[in-house]
Amino acid sequence: MQINVYSIEKKEDFQKEINEFIKKSKPFANIKNFTLYSKNLAKSQNPKKEYSKIFEKYTNDGFNIILSPDGKLIDSFEFSKFFEHSHINFFIGGAYGFEEEFKKKGKLISLSPLTMSHKIAKLVLFEQIFRGLSIKHNHPYHK
Repeated sequence: MQINVYSIEKKEDFQKEINEFIKKSKPFANIKNFTLYSKNLAKSQNPKKEYSKIFEKYTNDGFNIILSPDGKLIDSFEFSKFFEHSHINFFIGGAYGFEEEFKKKGKLISLSPLTMSHKIAKLVLFEQIFRGLSIKHNHPYHK
């Protein structure tokens, strides 16, 4: 199973913690963390459009899951059902969110009704990926 997490960030935080969840998930999946940024973002009049341009080439292969505040709220057991797919791409946009057209390229979910910084959301996502894989493989972590 291949899981890719794509995020828009200038600088990555919580790298130690994220790497720990990637390491714990290794028996179940190959997980890659991609931090993307474009110099065009700083001067863009339409950051959402720029996010779409940055992510576009990564949406053509695999099952796409887009994190958005207006996405569906799900629990960890429903989240674990995503891991029935062999190739999954998660997308975390920047502060301005996603264009409506981009949101149509995958399943829209929300991690919480709370507003979180993208760096915190990314850490929560990696924890939930490990939790979901644990549920799928009957690993005791999720209990």
